[in-house]
Amino acid sequence: MKETYTVLVVDDDHHIVELLRDFLEVDGFNVKTANNGTQALAVLKQGTVDCLILDVMMPGLNGFELCRQIREESDVPILFLSARGDDVDKIRGLSLGGDDYIVKTASPGEIVARVKAVLRRSSQGEKNMKVLDYGRLTIHLSTREVMIEGKKISLTPKEYDLLRLFAEHPKFVFSYEQLLEKFWEGIGDKHTVRVHISRLREKIEADPNQPEFITNEWGIGYRFKGE
Repeated sequence: MKETYTVLVVDDDHHIVELLRDFLEVDGFNVKTANNGTQALAVLKQGTVDCLILDVMMPGLNGFELCRQIREESDVPILFLSARGDDVDKIRGLSLGGDDYIVKTASPGEIVARVKAVLRRSSQGEKNMKVLDYGRLTIHLSTREVMIEGKKISLTPKEYDLLRLFAEHPKFVFSYEQLLEKFWEGIGDKHTVRVHISRLREKIEADPNQPEFITNEWGIGYRFKGE
């Protein structure tokens, strides 16, 4: 595990940027800063960043859109920082690939602790070859292999990406709208999602009519039980 990590703090509020910089540097982190999404992308191209603290409500390129662009090229841990604490924004951030979602009422000390926790998980994941183990279902993230009771199964790229999203965020409810936005760029309807979930269940569930992994949240969407 690396002794020193570099954290990129992205926020259009200069006071928050400097406050977090102070707390992170006292704890031994290297800190880079940006005041908008465009600056953040430029910093990322200049060198290694181990973790991002990313404000959601920024003018121009907002945090959600910035996360979407970053995820096209990198799995660097991302913690969203937002003045809004409602579940809709939280789930949207996680569905886009965020690793944590922190409300700005949190103390700087708590934010630093959450950064450490995300980095520990990321480091341990690398040591464990990034494996998600849910009993008879095992997902090898580094190789995109999915095993049911020790036997490899074949999934389409879309099915794998859906399963990975659910498995990485157990017990979170993802709405039809959020899934459509992430995987189909907002094009389609509930039937599109249902068809893909049905096909995925046929491959991973012992009884697709009584699923143990991906369950319905009636009228909303789906949840991965992860138990």
